[in-house]
This record gives sequence, structure tokens and C-alpha cells, in this order.
Amino acid sequence: MMTLTPRSPSGEPPVVVQVWGEGALFTRPEFRVERMSYPVMTPTAAAGVLESIFWKPEFRWLPVAIEVLRPIRQFTLRRNETHDLPSLADAATGSRRVNTVAHRDQRNAVCLKDVAYRIHAHVELKSHATKTAAAYRDQFRRRVNRGGCFQQPYLGAREFPASFGPPDATPPIDHSEDLGLMLHRIHHGPPVAFDWFHARLDHGVLHIPPHGVRGDTPVVA
Repeated sequence: MMTLTPRSPSGEPPVVVQVWGEGALFTRPEFRVERMSYPVMTPTAAAGVLESIFWKPEFRWLPVAIEVLRPIRQFTLRRNETHDLPSLADAATGSRRVNTVAHRDQRNAVCLKDVAYRIHAHVELKSHATKTAAAYRDQFRRRVNRGGCFQQPYLGAREFPASFGPPDATPPIDHSEDLGLMLHRIHHGPPVAFDWFHARLDHGVLHIPPHGVRGDTPVVA
């Protein structure tokens, strides 16, 4: 069985942070209209939480495991969304207003209730990094210990803010489930590309492989 916290190729241990909140929405990509959450946090959502706490352009976060610490419970939420979205050019120049009132849709979302996770992740240095991975890990731990962050972390959607702190000894839930295809990483490009992997919750732990398989966003006909 794969160890919970595998070391990096250089032998360094991952950082660990605990996050929790009243709700979460980790949208499955095959549901384009009505939002349906995975039953657990995804690697991209975990990386987003870590970046909210501590981010530098010299490295990126590489989640390796996510522990589920509370029972998986769902609830339904009706959300207002707009289908009048600006193009990249519009966003860059501010040349067009987005009319959210005239183009508003109400959609149902199946979300998660009362969640808590323990995220394990490595620091992956980029070529222009000016410090060691250990230095960035220490900076991250100091921010977690004092509750500092660049912006408010959230759990898949901004409606669901996340609290965070140092890890405790809470055991993961005793639940296993095949989760199907899950997004591993987004390459922002250009061009934009997506990596995927086949995810499985094993006794409350989602193990994340170092690499995914490149492919387009899956769509159910």
C-alpha cells in the first residue's frame, strides 16, 4: 500500500495543513449545467487553498494526499450564475460590461456539508527559484501557525470559505469509494491543457499520483 505522505524525489517530507468549513463544492467536469460535487476535495482545489495561504512565482504546489476527516454529507443549493461571460480581451481591457441581471440563470448544485480535510503537498521549485524548497516550506508553516494568508481560502467555490490550521491527530474516515476521472493539474499554457487521473478514496485517503494523463475535459453526451 502506498504510504500516506510520500517524500519528494530529493527525500524531503511534504507540508501538512488542516482545512475545514461549513460547505464545499468540488464540481465534477461532466456536469456542465447542474453542479455536482465530488465527495472529496480535488487536487486542484487543494493547490488553490495552499496558494491562498502562501504563494510565490518561484514554485508551485504539488498535492500528494488528501485525508477526509468528517463523514461525507450532501445538501442541495440553488445558485445564481451568469452565462454572459467576458472574453479574455474584454477582461484585459475592461471594454465591455457584463450584464449579470439580464443573463442570470438559477441552477441547482449538490454540495458537501460540514467538511474537514488534511492536505499533504510538496513544493516543486521552478527554474528561477531563489531559495531552497525547505525555505519555502518553513515560510508556509509559519504562516499556517499564525493564521496568515494572501487571500481567504475557499473550498471549491467562493461561497464556501475555509478555515485552516496546523494538523492534529484526527483519523481519516473509514470509507472507500471509486471516484472516477478527476482533474490532476491545469497547464495554463499557452495552450491551456488538462491532466487527469483515475481517483479512488481508500479508507478516507485520496492518494494523488505525481503525474496525470493529458486529455480534454470529459463531457457526457
